[in-house]
Amino acid sequence: MKPIYKRVLVKVSGEALAGSKKTGLDHETIDNISRNIKTLTDMGVEVAIVVGGGNFWRGARNTHMDRTRSDHMGMLATVMNSLALADGLEEHGLIVRVQTAIEMRQIAEPYIRNKADRHLEKGRVVIFGCGTGNPFFTTDTAAALRAVEIGADVILLAKNVDAVYDSDPKVNPDAKKIDKISYIDVLNQGLGVMDTTATSLCMDNKIAIHVFGINEPENLVKAVCGEKIGTIIN
Repeated sequence: MKPIYKRVLVKVSGEALAGSKKTGLDHETIDNISRNIKTLTDMGVEVAIVVGGGNFWRGARNTHMDRTRSDHMGMLATVMNSLALADGLEEHGLIVRVQTAIEMRQIAEPYIRNKADRHLEKGRVVIFGCGTGNPFFTTDTAAALRAVEIGADVILLAKNVDAVYDSDPKVNPDAKKIDKISYIDVLNQGLGVMDTTATSLCMDNKIAIHVFGINEPENLVKAVCGEKIGTIIN
């Protein structure tokens, strides 16, 4: 198999890192993801990662707390996930750098675009934590923003659902899988693949989004090699 992309940004939800446990971290899941990212780097693909924090905290759902403070807690959750994933990747022999949008120098590098670009050129995996560093913006938006900044060819959106459907497959057993769809149709139909800000940013900057299930970590390699899995949004 040969990769069709040179540089990719992988968006991994916090829930995906929890595996079947739903909350916390599942080390087997992290190991499987790490092994497949190692396969990508061995192919010469440059890999950046944005992780969510929903396995520990979801700021927008906590209506009893100030939204800004709640979102800051969510950003800290993404840092815990970033460190856990970095550890898993290092166990597979990869050189990893964690960069955070909020400075915490004893734990990670501050996000500097040119520095991240240099790490990727040297074959290092870069994990971006803390989202955009701003409340009211999701890690989906962070993934879109970082993908634009580093010039990624595609966003690989690894989710607990194996593709985009015309309705929620967990609610509607007759939901139909969509193989390919445009950004504007995703927005008009309110499909909720990514939030509207993230989808619009990808549309404006012509960055494709490939959605697939993380339950089979090998899908990462399949997606990068152009196999027809999941859903492509462009």
